[in-house]
Amino acid sequence: MSNARTARLSRRGLLAAGGALGLGALVTACGGDDAKKDGGSESTAAAKSGPWSYKDDRGTTVKLDKVPANIVAFTGVAAALYDYGIEVKGVFGPTKTKDGKADVQAGDMDISKVTVLGNVWDQFNVEKYATLAPDVLISTTFDSAGTLWYVPEASKEKIAKLAPSVAISVFDRQLTQPLQRVWELAESLGADMKAAKVTDAKKRFEEASERLRKAAKANPDIKVMAGSASQELFYVSGTNLSVDLEYFKALGVNFVEPSEADKKATGGWFESLSWENVDKHKADIIMMDDRSSAIQPADITEATWKKLPAVKAGQIIPRSAEPILSYDKCAPLVENLAAALEKAKKVS
Repeated sequence: MSNARTARLSRRGLLAAGGALGLGALVTACGGDDAKKDGGSESTAAAKSGPWSYKDDRGTTVKLDKVPANIVAFTGVAAALYDYGIEVKGVFGPTKTKDGKADVQAGDMDISKVTVLGNVWDQFNVEKYATLAPDVLISTTFDSAGTLWYVPEASKEKIAKLAPSVAISVFDRQLTQPLQRVWELAESLGADMKAAKVTDAKKRFEEASERLRKAAKANPDIKVMAGSASQELFYVSGTNLSVDLEYFKALGVNFVEPSEADKKATGGWFESLSWENVDKHKADIIMMDDRSSAIQPADITEATWKKLPAVKAGQIIPRSAEPILSYDKCAPLVENLAAALEKAKKVS
């Protein structure tokens, strides 16, 4: 992807443009608890019966005669709901890799049991969607307008006519807030939130967060960089638009921060560097985008990359730039960073 093309892309497009999606889709960040307080499930359904309502993060309240049974969701949201025992009928978004295996964003779902309506950006089979007789469509939103992630602009009106939608915001807030919103959504859909698996995962996340706080405090000089790789460019994310990075920063992690001027071409999301300039920022740990849209560290052949101190020291860890929003999936992300900080050497 050329620099010129990068500059032309919209913010939403940037988030989905190959490796850029990597760093971009970190679209979440520094908000407070207001969205959570304003949202909140209004459902009192204890089981899958009776009327159902849910006020989403756009301020839209969806009301149905019964708890949704035919759910269609963005793959990452479906994976989070799956962790709470809620299964969906259809998904859209990165679900299968080229070799037919489950994409990292599909989590623990059995992808052979869901109808895949679209596997890549701008792909959504509306006709197939209609045959599922959807009760509700659920996705995330990465902007203040409530744009549904991975719902194509060209067909969004047709899609909207077939079922109401619910949006979980991963914009301008920290990780704990969308985690809570998905928890509330799963509960409204009939999930058993007192199940040991669920409560244990939440406790693990909370303990991991405290561990990360202590590790960051004990290692304030360790500099962490969030990166993503494409064939032509290396992307360095700022923390102020990233749900995970903003949370980690709040716990005390010392991040590389590209200047606002350097992020301007991407609407403030991230800085694009040529591989010749990949050593611009000094970092002791590099977190690399683990999505299938990004080139993975083992496959990077650029000599400039291999010369980076963090690479030579083996201080590279994966990063879920679009976290699956369940405590079960987010706890390991926090633990991995805490462990990396605990044992990192100052190499920059």
